[in-house]
Amino acid sequence: MNDDFLKLDKQLCFPLYACSRQVIRLYKPVLDPLGLTYTQYITLMVLWETDHISVKELGERLFLDSGTLTPLLKKMENQGLVRRVRSLEDERVVVIHLTEEGKKMKDKAAEVPRRVVSCLHLDQEDAKNLHRILHLILEDTRSDTCLLEESAE
Repeated sequence: MNDDFLKLDKQLCFPLYACSRQVIRLYKPVLDPLGLTYTQYITLMVLWETDHISVKELGERLFLDSGTLTPLLKKMENQGLVRRVRSLEDERVVVIHLTEEGKKMKDKAAEVPRRVVSCLHLDQEDAKNLHRILHLILEDTRSDTCLLEESAE
């Protein structure tokens, strides 16, 4: 077996993981004054696009499971940003609604993307290519077309 494949700098997963952590870290000083975490911020971004969305749909958009979303949404509800309401058609479904405060947060957060992107020294073409490639990876992993099974060895 070629041990070269087990070197950290040869892995695709590691730079993705490390970059994700570093970029999310850039958001902290920008989001702290708004009283938001990164996960709350991306949740609000989905709700600003599509208010009145089910927890299931929200989880699919954010690649988050209900075990992560439920405490997050409870905290956001306590902050007055969202309301959780059971669907009248199916009481098993919880629908998330923005409050007035949650809607106002959009104006407060308007500068967040520009400030974070200014820290990433990518030209526009590299940024577009990176965005495209990352979305390709997300779509591939969402579709479960590659389910890894244990080796029969």
